[in-house]
Amino acid sequence: MAGVAAAREAVCALRQEIARIEGRLAETLDRPGIDAVLARRRGVAVMPHLTTGAARFDAALGGGIPAAGLSEIHGRLTRDAGAVSGLALALAVLAAGNGPVVWIATSEMLREAGDPYLPGIAALYGIRPGRLLVAQAARIADVLWIAEEAASLEAVGAILLELRGNPHVLDLTATRRLHRRALASGRPLFLLRHGAEAEATAAPLRLVVSPEPAAERSTLAGPLRGSIGPPAFHVLIDKNRLSPQAAFLLQWNAGRRIFEEKGHEPAATDTRHLAAVPVDRPDLPAEAGEVMAFRRRPGDPAPRQRTSGQRPAHRRA
Repeated sequence: MAGVAAAREAVCALRQEIARIEGRLAETLDRPGIDAVLARRRGVAVMPHLTTGAARFDAALGGGIPAAGLSEIHGRLTRDAGAVSGLALALAVLAAGNGPVVWIATSEMLREAGDPYLPGIAALYGIRPGRLLVAQAARIADVLWIAEEAASLEAVGAILLELRGNPHVLDLTATRRLHRRALASGRPLFLLRHGAEAEATAAPLRLVVSPEPAAERSTLAGPLRGSIGPPAFHVLIDKNRLSPQAAFLLQWNAGRRIFEEKGHEPAATDTRHLAAVPVDRPDLPAEAGEVMAFRRRPGDPAPRQRTSGQRPAHRRA
């Protein structure tokens, strides 16, 4: 009996340690459908999930993106950095509200993908230059230290940590520290990883993002032919506690600040952010096709020819 009691105490201690690492109640470990995150901000409990606006995507995630803690956003190739950072910025807007967003990256990653373009970020996501704080460091250890310190600041709304590959410094212990800091402060920390292989981390959610062709821009008269509409993303839920793998096509509605599923009609149309139909110009020309020279038929007027005394205006006699 003593051996059974000792084994039971060991199991209980292990359950408590797992719950402490994951930031959950130990009683909820037997119920995978409940995600009780122990995160509070200024004494007020934060919502466990952030809804993105895409109903099927939120349902697959169990309610939405985690409102606190570490979440991974992967890009299989470094050239997909624009799509990865674009999706992460949209999620940061949903989480931060009017609070500042901290973007932390290695110097190598900024050389590969470029510095954040503030006018474009302000126009597409509503994050003004005063609300976006960018930090960089050459060493990955320094970048992780900055991220841990930023996760402890009360004024920060969301944090983006951008790295490349699978550095040995970013191990399970390092991700646990980041996850615990973000849970304790009640804010999300999005780990952007470019050209990285999936490995064991403390993040309960991992998304794999790649660019998707954008739809045509919507106007009051319908789609504007040949235009580029809202940015679109191919999102694969690669790791999630509440659902198996699933892929979705999402597009970002910059006017309403929500995601919409590509190929599905939006729930409501906000005409304030639609391009107006031009009224002082003729209709759009017909689509160009093949042009062939035909022989003049009998009865057609002869083409006007220039006389010997006429010259182009830009040429002198």
